[in-house]
This record gives sequence, C-alpha cells and structure tokens, in this order.
Amino acid sequence: MNKLTERQKIILSLIVHEHTRTAQPVASKTLISAYNLKISSATVRNEMNVLTELGYLRQPHTSAGRVPTEDGYRFFVSNLMQQTALPVALNC
Repeated sequence: MNKLTERQKIILSLIVHEHTRTAQPVASKTLISAYNLKISSATVRNEMNVLTELGYLRQPHTSAGRVPTEDGYRFFVSNLMQQTALPVALNC
C-alpha cells in the first residue's frame, strides 16, 4: 500500500467517522464545517481524489461525496483506530 501523508490520514479518519455516524457519502464541505478544518474545501477534495485513486474511498456518483472502501476501513482499523481523538482543527 502507498504511504499516506498525515493530512490524508486525518481526512480518511474523519470520513470514516462521519460516514459511520451518518451512513451517507461525506462531502468536503461537511468535513470543513463539522470539524472546523483550517484548509479549503478544494484542498480537501484534492486529497479525497488522491484517496479515491489509491482505493481507500469511492464516489457513489459524480455529485456525491465519498465513502470508505473495504481497503479504506482496513487501513483505518490497522493504522488509525488507535488515534481515537479527532482533531479540533486541521492546519495543514
């Protein structure tokens, strides 16, 4: 598997948490507002695109947010689950 940046790990973790909570595709604006991220929605979308290309996320349809794939959940459980505290703000 490809090595993820810290920002990608945080975004993947937030998407897993949000998707688990709502059972809906997660949009970049949802992450920005729900977790008070200090980065633009375009930056979040770019990172979501990278995570999608790597196989950790999928986009159910063109205008939808993203949902974790089986590989995304696997990576979360294996590498990120021990980081139980979610960031208050992301300054990357």
